[in-house]
Amino acid sequence: MENLNRKKVAILATNGFEESELKSPLDALKNANADVHIISEKSGTIKSWANGDWSNSYDVDKTISEASQENYDALVLPGGVINPDTLRRNEDGIRFIKSFFANKKPVGAICHAPQLLAEADVLSGRKITSFSSIKRDMVNAGAKWEDSEVVVDEGLVTSRTPDDLPAFNSKLIEEIYEGKHQMQTA
Repeated sequence: MENLNRKKVAILATNGFEESELKSPLDALKNANADVHIISEKSGTIKSWANGDWSNSYDVDKTISEASQENYDALVLPGGVINPDTLRRNEDGIRFIKSFFANKKPVGAICHAPQLLAEADVLSGRKITSFSSIKRDMVNAGAKWEDSEVVVDEGLVTSRTPDDLPAFNSKLIEEIYEGKHQMQTA
């Protein structure tokens, strides 16, 4: 496994994120020696969603207003239904996401999280995957959607469901390690 020593990764989430889609990448990144921060709308804790109900709370390291992509090497966007639907209405959060694309930094998005990429208007011509129920939204946002466990397009790593997390985590770490910064500018 690649060593992400000295790499800093932001995970942008709010209440209602799919727990496995935050915890699994968080653990994988930490195991690869990355410094990982959970970024959210408010300080304190955010509550996860698992098995159709509210689950564990996670500590927020920084608020969106305190965070800047300049301090991070990559961004991870966990899914769930509630989380991206809430964050897509947060203009500062959308600007934060756009800034990673503008600076050609790796971004990982899983399940419903690509809705945030559609809101940020960064999907035109990009190959991605997502949870199948938002396929049409992704295509309408200009993405080239495919049904694969993980799709990588110039530093953008996407997956469909929690079942895809092993492949998602592996490709995400690889993209961060290789420092692929050839992403298209948004």
